[in-house]
Amino acid sequence: MTLAPAFLVKFLASYRAARLRHRLAAGGPGIAAQQTALARLCGALARTEFGRLHGLPAGADLATFRQRVPLRRVEEFRGWIERMAGGASDVLWPGRCRHFVYTAGTVTGTPRPLPVTADLLAHYRGALADALLLHVLRTGSREIFLGRHLHLGSGTALTCAGESSAGYLDAMAWLSLSDWARENLYAPDRALADRSDSPERTAAIVQRYPAGAPVSLLAGTPAALLALAEAARGPDAEAAPLRARWPRLECAVHTGALPLLLLDDLRAALGPGVCPHEVYAAAEGIFAAQDGEASAGLRLFTDVGLFFEFVPVRELPAGGELPPGLTCLTLAEVQTGTDYALVVTTPGGLCRCVMGDRVRFVSTTPPRLIVTGRTELQLDTCGEQICERTLTTLLQGVCTRSDWKPVAFHVAPYALRPAPRPLHCHEWWIELRPGTVRTPTGPVLALELDEELRRRNPDYEARRLHGQIAEPVVRLVMPGTFALWAQTHAAPGGLAKLSPCRNDRRVADQLAGIARFHAGGSQPPLREPASGA
Repeated sequence: MTLAPAFLVKFLASYRAARLRHRLAAGGPGIAAQQTALARLCGALARTEFGRLHGLPAGADLATFRQRVPLRRVEEFRGWIERMAGGASDVLWPGRCRHFVYTAGTVTGTPRPLPVTADLLAHYRGALADALLLHVLRTGSREIFLGRHLHLGSGTALTCAGESSAGYLDAMAWLSLSDWARENLYAPDRALADRSDSPERTAAIVQRYPAGAPVSLLAGTPAALLALAEAARGPDAEAAPLRARWPRLECAVHTGALPLLLLDDLRAALGPGVCPHEVYAAAEGIFAAQDGEASAGLRLFTDVGLFFEFVPVRELPAGGELPPGLTCLTLAEVQTGTDYALVVTTPGGLCRCVMGDRVRFVSTTPPRLIVTGRTELQLDTCGEQICERTLTTLLQGVCTRSDWKPVAFHVAPYALRPAPRPLHCHEWWIELRPGTVRTPTGPVLALELDEELRRRNPDYEARRLHGQIAEPVVRLVMPGTFALWAQTHAAPGGLAKLSPCRNDRRVADQLAGIARFHAGGSQPPLREPASGA
């Protein structure tokens, strides 16, 4: 319960929500706000070593900005960031940077530190507040500000080196909060919040906040929210949902890409009256949040200090240096239905940084998008270019028709036949929920997945017709296989860091070792393709 009078908290929440509604209505497609953001960013960048190196003037227009600053991947900022961590000032952003945030490391497996300036902390604070106020505008309820906001992320602990500190996004979000929010809203207490994500910490949170505790909001990945519900349920499989445990609970903020497989389970675990609320957040910034039904996409934050550009995914090379001349569009130029690589310029000093995410606009006025996957993690065995969201939606649709309950999955390329006449297919690793009534066999599920993908993806259909890709292989694994993978191989975040697909066999080989489908080697033994493949 907050220490301030409830009527005052509600009044301030209503006032700020009304201001946000006015900003959104006045901003329209967000183009003017983006022009303002670019002008402010260029004004700051011009006072840095990076800006002087690129000849970037304070009043640079868009054409000058693009001409003088090339697109870069995040790893290309490494040298500048290392100097900032060593104490150098005015490198990528004016002043000295004392905090650094780790990226998720989903693609490379190795989190990278990025600078968190005072201006980026202000961005986090403003954008996260807007995300919560969008919930108020959606539901008309201000009650979330009268209870505790229980965070279930990777922990707020900071690693200190000299005068600098580093941590994950949860730690930076905590640093960005006002004193009032830390004292009145944030939970768990700092001793628990500093602990890394683990079943032991989840159990401790359940014990610390018993039935009836004034918890009004939960925040975490869908997997973390489900783990909390399971811990609260204990050995009683028929226990009531979390809303029955915490009657004030009304919002569950979830982050993490593509939670489609978990949404039904999440709603059941939360209980009626608890509204799932998606936020698109990354170490680089807070980009968008839900302002309506989930199917309507996420509202892009155009006026919180970030400048966005968009590169059509089909033009983006896989890895390596980015060539000059790539098509790069502003918000005014994007179209619905096309997948783009997200490019951001931030008040943390990242300038024209090509993110690892791919997005697709479902609306341009106002700008709403969905995250379709990661640019480096699409399935592209023979040029079919299938994104993570397509695979997730595909599996969800196939399983829903037959009442199969997938828990987790991963898709990788699989060599059926070696050179000189190589033949590949997609290998699906799928774990179904224990107790699934009509458990399929691998071949049955493979047939349905193949037919559905051929219907949805013309590139895949063409390559199947010409014998360039064979029918998929499905590995149905025992319950707990993916959880064991997360314990063994995942960075902080567990299963939330499992990519639905990779174009290499890193995760597939790790799963093969756990599931013991083969005795070793880089992949399961070659098999002869079916006739006609």
